Amino acid sequence: MDISIVIVNYKSKDKLRDCLISIRRSDFSGLKYEIIVVENASGDILSDLQTEIIDFKLIISPKNLGMGGGNNLGIKESQGDFILILNPDTILRPQSVRIMLDYIKNNKDVSIIGPKLFNLDLTLQYSCANFPRPWTPIFRRTFLGKFFKKHLDWFLMKNFSHDIITEVDWMIGSCLLIRKEGFSGFDERFFMYFEDTDVCRQAWCNGQKVIYNPLAEVIHHHNRASAKSPWYLSIFNDRLFREHLRSWWRYFKKWGVRPPCKKI
Repeated sequence: MDISIVIVNYKSKDKLRDCLISIRRSDFSGLKYEIIVVENASGDILSDLQTEIIDFKLIISPKNLGMGGGNNLGIKESQGDFILILNPDTILRPQSVRIMLDYIKNNKDVSIIGPKLFNLDLTLQYSCANFPRPWTPIFRRTFLGKFFKKHLDWFLMKNFSHDIITEVDWMIGSCLLIRKEGFSGFDERFFMYFEDTDVCRQAWCNGQKVIYNPLAEVIHHHNRASAKSPWYLSIFNDRLFREHLRSWWRYFKKWGVRPPCKKI
C-alpha cells in the first residue's frame, strides 16, 4: 500500500463530503491507497458517504479522542508506507498528493511534507511557521499583538516567499504527508492544538526534515475557532480557547524554552 489517507471527523459531514469528492478527483493512477475516516464521537452519520462519494473504512470512536488521538486511531489501522493526515475541511487540487508523495519518496531525509494552503477566497493561508516562543500565543490572542507585530510576522514566516520549496520548523496539521517508518504517532496529551507543532518538532529531533512544498496546493476552510471572542471573555466562555491554553502549557512543559533541536 502506497498511501493511507486518515481523516478525523467531528461535526463536519458537509465539509467532509467536499473533501472526499476532491480525493475522488485526485490523481492516484498507479498508486495503491486507502481512505480511513474516524468519526470522533460527534454523532455524524457518515455511512451514506461511502456509497454516495467514495469507499472508505469507517472507524467510529466511542468517545472524542481529540485531533491527535483520533488520528492515532486511524493510523493504527493504516497499511500505507505514507500517511496523509487530512482535515475534513480541506479540498485537494488533483495533483497535490502525487506532488508531495513523489517529493518525499525521492528525499529519504524528509519525514513530513505539507502543501501550500489557500483560504476559501484563494488568498494565501500562512500554514508554515517558526517554532513558537513561550510568549507567542499571548501576542496572538491578546491586544499585545498590536505592539509585537514584528514577532508575529516572524512566527508566521510572512517575510519569505511562499512560492519556494523550503525547510520549515512546522506546518498546520490540516494536510501533512508523513513517512510511516519511524513515526510513533501523535502525542495524545495534546487533545487539540500544538499536536502538529509537537510532531514536527519530534521529526527534527529525530534527525529528519520537515518540508513546505508550494507546488502542492490545498484549500483549507480555516476559521480559527478558538479566536472568535475577545481573549478576556474566551477564558470563561470558550472551551476551545481554554484547550489552546492547556496545549500551550503542555508543549512548553514538554520541550522547555530551549532552542529547537534543528537543523540537521
